[in-house]
Amino acid sequence: MKNIGELLKKSPQNWGRWGPEDELGALNFLGSPEVLRGITTIKDGNTFTLGQHIRDPRGDLVGQRRRPTGYHMVIDEIGGSGGVEYADDMVYMYTHSTTHIDALGHAWYDGKMYNGFAAETTNGGLPRNSIHHVGNKGIVGRAVLLDVARYKGVEWISEGEEITFEDLLNTAAFQRVSLDKRDILLIRTGFYQNFLKNGSREYFKNGLNEPGITYTDELARWFYEQEIPVYGTDTLGSEQTHSTRTGTTHVLHPYLITRLGVSMVENLWLEDLAAACAEDRRYDFCLMIGTLKLMGGTASPINPIVIR
Repeated sequence: MKNIGELLKKSPQNWGRWGPEDELGALNFLGSPEVLRGITTIKDGNTFTLGQHIRDPRGDLVGQRRRPTGYHMVIDEIGGSGGVEYADDMVYMYTHSTTHIDALGHAWYDGKMYNGFAAETTNGGLPRNSIHHVGNKGIVGRAVLLDVARYKGVEWISEGEEITFEDLLNTAAFQRVSLDKRDILLIRTGFYQNFLKNGSREYFKNGLNEPGITYTDELARWFYEQEIPVYGTDTLGSEQTHSTRTGTTHVLHPYLITRLGVSMVENLWLEDLAAACAEDRRYDFCLMIGTLKLMGGTASPINPIVIR
């Protein structure tokens, strides 16, 4: 098993590409032409939201080190002037505990975050690579869903299984969808259904052991050359937890986030969108994501909106 720094030493990176002070990373690829290209995919105006429900009666899928969202009804009823009455509530949640997007300061290795910023600056919050930079910009572009589970003819990709680069290309060919430069890439594993049908005990029976893509030199080069700004899936980690290629855990986080500055989205709800795509065979669409402008934050809860 190689050290992450040694493994990634010769892989492509985007440090300095947009200057020494850049904190947006690959989101710089999403300019006005990319926004307009996303809008051209809209055909019928139907919308889908990709955020998971919070406080779902069936339970919320959260990482083992994180607690489910705490909810408190602060005011059941309070009167105002003229007979108007109000209710008020509050939530306490991990920013990574539901559908969310990672800040570029969320992951690093060898003491350096994206664009070479020192990792010790993370103490007490992120003065560099905070999620509020994503909130200031917003995300709009052409997105492509690769429904790998449907392509393979399974309800969900098996626990811990690798989705190979060849699987991605074959899924795109099966769906007859092009993978163009600066596309937002979404991958459906279907593995969330394992949680809904069997519960968290089954989901975590071997600890966190999710399926997904993982680091290879070929995949790394493709992400770099395709200039992918945003990537996400329907799992907690958006990658194969224990990489069968490198022998390490969550190796794509330091590569995509730290070296390329790609914004990673996790725990998406893709079932309704995938069904609609399969019905009319259109797998590209306009995707919009807004984040909280949480200064210093390592992530933000989101509810992405698809317009088809």
